[in-house]
Amino acid sequence: MKLVKISDLFDIKYGNQFDLSKMESLPDSEINFISRSSQSMGIVAKVEMFNDKEPFSAGLITVTLGGTYLLSSFLQQKPFYTAQNIKILTPKKSMSDLEKLFYCFCIKANRFKYTSHGREANATLNDLLIPEKMPDEWNISENDQLTTLQNKPILSKNIELNTDNWKWFELVDLFDVSASRDGLSDGLTEGGKTPYVTSSESNNGVTSFFEEEATNKAGTITANRGGSVGYFFYQPVDYMSTPVDVRILTPKFEIDSFIGLFMKTILQLEKYRYNYSRKMGSDRLREFKIKLPVDLNNQPDWNFMRDYIKSLPYSFNI
Repeated sequence: MKLVKISDLFDIKYGNQFDLSKMESLPDSEINFISRSSQSMGIVAKVEMFNDKEPFSAGLITVTLGGTYLLSSFLQQKPFYTAQNIKILTPKKSMSDLEKLFYCFCIKANRFKYTSHGREANATLNDLLIPEKMPDEWNISENDQLTTLQNKPILSKNIELNTDNWKWFELVDLFDVSASRDGLSDGLTEGGKTPYVTSSESNNGVTSFFEEEATNKAGTITANRGGSVGYFFYQPVDYMSTPVDVRILTPKFEIDSFIGLFMKTILQLEKYRYNYSRKMGSDRLREFKIKLPVDLNNQPDWNFMRDYIKSLPYSFNI
């Protein structure tokens, strides 16, 4: 696959560099304000037109250059302004939304090359190498895209969450807690297919891919003890992981992706207890208690958890 510079495919310029605190928030506005967040496509507010400045148009890509979430890349669906340290990518030739999303993925995959407040992306973004064109396997028809992305639950019934009768369980009764034995990423070989999980809060914690064989099994949950502390992710495929700021929860019960997503969400409710100064290490994880739905035997009701996730919108795509 031929690689080219981002600047060969996109016109690139800085965003507005506006200060949100000086702008008027307007919940019904069609203008989004994009920050350096990695969540919600970077959108942190809806605002009024500012200083008669026309917003950037929908259909462009935003890329964060600094801060904690370097190279967070999003296809913006509505007109927008930006905060500081964000660049705007405009395709030099016509591109479908699917192509733009493909390039967002490619740009994010380079995040491991940079560090916050260290090597940031301001000077080098334009020269990053990306595929000259989207692979054929990404080229699906619009009808297939609609089928794939539709808001479709697996179970067409409404299941309500009523926590009144849930019971508390010790985490160590449900999981074994361990650390990865993998090496740090700077000693591994780039360009393979093995995902490497770090303490990021996005992309399921995966920040790069290496050629080495995976050592940690699918069907486990990773917990961020440092970095973006308190985030949990269900890992659906075999993977490698940093031994420093991630802990691995290996279930003592039969797990699948639906139960894994339910448990990940419940575990992450405890996130507020931890921060950069109060890390969520192995000892603290072993003190965890979580509240779960129970069956008639007062044991975790795995079938309920599975069916609840299956009843949610988009579960068809899990």
